[in-house]
Amino acid sequence: MLELLNTRRSVREFKADPVDEQDVQDILEAAMNAPSAVNEQSWQFVVLSGTMLKEFCTINTNTPKGAAVGILVCLDLKAEKAKGYAIQDCSAATENILLAVHAKGLGGVWTTVFAQNADKVRALLAIPDGIQPFSFVPIGYPVRKPAKLKNGFDKKKVHKNTW
Repeated sequence: MLELLNTRRSVREFKADPVDEQDVQDILEAAMNAPSAVNEQSWQFVVLSGTMLKEFCTINTNTPKGAAVGILVCLDLKAEKAKGYAIQDCSAATENILLAVHAKGLGGVWTTVFAQNADKVRALLAIPDGIQPFSFVPIGYPVRKPAKLKNGFDKKKVHKNTW
């Protein structure tokens, strides 16, 4: 498990190969098993592919193009029991997506849905009121193996008992 955590990297260039539907389901199951405040699970997911994925990428321009599929993580404000914690819930779900993607031998990167694009994304995908686009992970086979990080553990970033 530690190797999986320590070798996950952001991938922004993808081969055109399709991603297996079972892999996408497994990745979504991992997302749904993320921890959440008071177990509220205040997330919803939209799986994008084909034309809809391309249209999404033209609206949300920070998203790398070329992925076979992508998962939009949305805050479900109606499911939020602990007000203000849906962001943490969706962050944990997004990290689980990235880890599951890596475990499957795929690549992905955490991107945001810019506030100025949220209404256009909501309209494109017919997202109902109370659901807010949060993050997007394009998923596919990496063009090349991501480089290893050089820094690894940095003890200067760890403080014990006090600063």
